Amino acid sequence: MMSDSARQSALAAVVAALPSLDWIKEAPKVKRLSRDFHWFSPILKQQLEDKFAELAVRPRNEAELSAIVAACAKQRLPLNIRGGGTGNYGQLIPLHGGVIVDITRLNAIVAMRDGVVKAQAGIRLADIEAQTRPLGWELRCLPSTWRLATLGGLFGGGFGGVGSINYGPLAAPGNVLSIRVMTMEEQPRIITLNAPEALLLHHAYGSNGIVLEIELALAPCHQWIEHLDTFDDFAAAMAFADAIARSPGIVKRQVAVMAAPITDYFTDLADVLTPGQHAVISVIGSENDALMPGLVAEHHGRCALRFAAGEHDGHSLIEYCWNHTTLQALKVDKTLTYLQSAFAAEHYHQQVLEMEQRLSGEVLSHIEFLRDLNGNLTCSGLPLVRYSDETRLNAIMQTFRDNGVKINNPHVCQIEAGKQGRVSAEVVAVKRAFDPHNLLNPGKLRGWDIRDTLPEVNIPGITTITT
Repeated sequence: MMSDSARQSALAAVVAALPSLDWIKEAPKVKRLSRDFHWFSPILKQQLEDKFAELAVRPRNEAELSAIVAACAKQRLPLNIRGGGTGNYGQLIPLHGGVIVDITRLNAIVAMRDGVVKAQAGIRLADIEAQTRPLGWELRCLPSTWRLATLGGLFGGGFGGVGSINYGPLAAPGNVLSIRVMTMEEQPRIITLNAPEALLLHHAYGSNGIVLEIELALAPCHQWIEHLDTFDDFAAAMAFADAIARSPGIVKRQVAVMAAPITDYFTDLADVLTPGQHAVISVIGSENDALMPGLVAEHHGRCALRFAAGEHDGHSLIEYCWNHTTLQALKVDKTLTYLQSAFAAEHYHQQVLEMEQRLSGEVLSHIEFLRDLNGNLTCSGLPLVRYSDETRLNAIMQTFRDNGVKINNPHVCQIEAGKQGRVSAEVVAVKRAFDPHNLLNPGKLRGWDIRDTLPEVNIPGITTITT
């Protein structure tokens, strides 16, 4: 670790070497760019409260980014890449100071053809769809933060979202086709990786390579109708959602279930909602929309809201799903937090009902339907939790595990402690090849600390690493 005086000298040397760049030096602005939505977790909020970069910069093009990387590598300064800042686990927050690089100016679509788009990592997801939809294509996977989230942020720290009911999470084979990567070296290299090797940088928090461009497969676009239907009984809401999700003939993009009183936190929708109701939000193709009233009636529900996408004062019900559900609730009650769970494809329905009954009142069920990496229909949970302390939160997570439900802990900021769940020799090997001095988001990849104990791996297109 550098001394404070050495760190300041190194930072000054980088700025002096590149005086024409758009540097951000004012402490309040740098601190703001060092933040994301980690405060969803009271544990991460406390752990990361004093973690900030010392300098930030906004490169205008790839050449400027390469110059920044080279200068930081020469000075051995940590570097963290920032997109829209919509992550939830402190993905971008620098644990060891250094430089924040805001890449939102690297935001061009590089190439498009039928069913495929290649774009720079700093592009907003909404801007991709604005250009692909007129040509008949849309994103297969769209987080609830799509208006702000960047493509690189989705790839580096995201999982799934709207559309995963059809195409699975982003990591499902066929969704990501290739990436272009810059290495963190004094003479940065640019390497193109095709899938599946490209996915070794997925959900790695930008710790093992700087992703410049991502090539994605697209989906044929539809005219979507957004629905919010309410139910007196949680089991009825779940059965209704399951019927939509399971029907191969109903064209859908999103299916989510919220147990009462989650929708009571949706204050912008208070005029159409009855307090204490369970709810299902679905996004249905217009060609199947006529089926919905009968299906709602069959499950003893009522339609609270229905509109064509984009026709409700610019709002979307998507922004009440996935982790936007947590955000909407925290606007009203800041004592809440959340979990991330993965139910078993073979019996997810039974597991959801059992966990709702077992933890009702303390844990508010929020279920998102999707397909897993193998195409099986299943669901994940983003339940709200009435937080008391860390001990009780850990006990709740263990209750899920004891009942066969996987927990992807969102209250940790190391990659392997959360969704990834294990140390990957391949992911660490990429970091050794692309970031040999451990300057990219250091501290987030636990496998780096035990790299000498990991087995030798051979990754096509990258290198053979001997440890």
